[in-house]
Amino acid sequence: MSKYNNLIKGEKPTLIDFYADWCAPCKTMSPILSKVKSKMGNRATIIKINVDKNKAISNKHNIRSIPTLILFKNGRQVWRKSGVVQAKEIVAALERSM
Repeated sequence: MSKYNNLIKGEKPTLIDFYADWCAPCKTMSPILSKVKSKMGNRATIIKINVDKNKAISNKHNIRSIPTLILFKNGRQVWRKSGVVQAKEIVAALERSM
């Protein structure tokens, strides 16, 4: 949990993908997030958190549906979206947070 807290408190935008292995829409997000990572490079951090294995973090952020993406900067949530989100929308949110 402390590594997680350090990540979201950083100045670099951190996008978290809350997912589960059994979730079909979550699997759809994998290539989309790869595309986002390619476009953003080192300007942003993208991590995936399995809700089944990380219940404390999921509960902390009130995750009720998956996939859910949350963007943090300097420890504050600056954007949140549930469901399948297109790369263009994610990149726009990341760029606005910079």
